[in-house]
Amino acid sequence: MKDFDINSCELVKTDDVFTLKNVNTTIGFVRFNKAGEIEYIFVNPIFRKKGIAKKLLKLVRDKTNKKIILQKPISPLGSKLLRSLEKWN
Repeated sequence: MKDFDINSCELVKTDDVFTLKNVNTTIGFVRFNKAGEIEYIFVNPIFRKKGIAKKLLKLVRDKTNKKIILQKPISPLGSKLLRSLEKWN
């Protein structure tokens, strides 16, 4: 999986969800609102640690022109993402 190319994925956009897919599966998605609040973010475990969550968050930031706001994380991974976002946002 080291040779994974995020640019080879299909990006499906709706008003409040961005989904990254390849031929076989959903790689990740993010659900957000117009205020830039992230309601839910998921990255398939096989594709984690490849910058996919940050790419999805950047898409949200670019679309909303707002600072990204994560709702209270419901998992340890969400808490870790929140800490890394504080440096990135």
